[in-house]
Amino acid sequence: MADFLKIDEVLNNLDLKEDMLGAEFGCGSAMFAIALARKLSKGRVYGLDIQEEKLSAIKGKLSIEKINNIHTILCDLENDKGSTLEDSSLDIVLIPNILFQSENKYAIIKEAKRVLKSGGQLLVIDWSKSSPFVQKENLANPDEVKKIAETLSLSLKKEFATGDYHYALLFVK
Repeated sequence: MADFLKIDEVLNNLDLKEDMLGAEFGCGSAMFAIALARKLSKGRVYGLDIQEEKLSAIKGKLSIEKINNIHTILCDLENDKGSTLEDSSLDIVLIPNILFQSENKYAIIKEAKRVLKSGGQLLVIDWSKSSPFVQKENLANPDEVKKIAETLSLSLKKEFATGDYHYALLFVK
């Protein structure tokens, strides 16, 4: 059987403290944001997405699960300062499974760097070339992501597999 993302195991690769501030870029169903919010119990997590209906669904889920430290933001991460978050305001930014859909991968990673504090962690997770679930020409290959991060002066701290169909790259600002 295929091994899909084990979110808690992925998050265990981060240096987390319960009072940190984090964000999930392109949060969709907010699986990562919710898991992160549980770990950052005294902190806050921002769930950012371009689709209003995704954010509305998240709000309902948060109410049911009694999670009150996630704030959702409707935004376009490919725009300059698109997240609307303040410069150097976050400890952690997660970018799971959105770069393969993006027209401007550089802009999204640049936005993550802008909102990260010095020493902040950026975790990029995306589909690997072994995945049968996405078209190969849409993939954000790890070397491309590393090259973008390098041009933005982000340091690669760790690279690891996250199941059979994903890779993860952990950068530090």
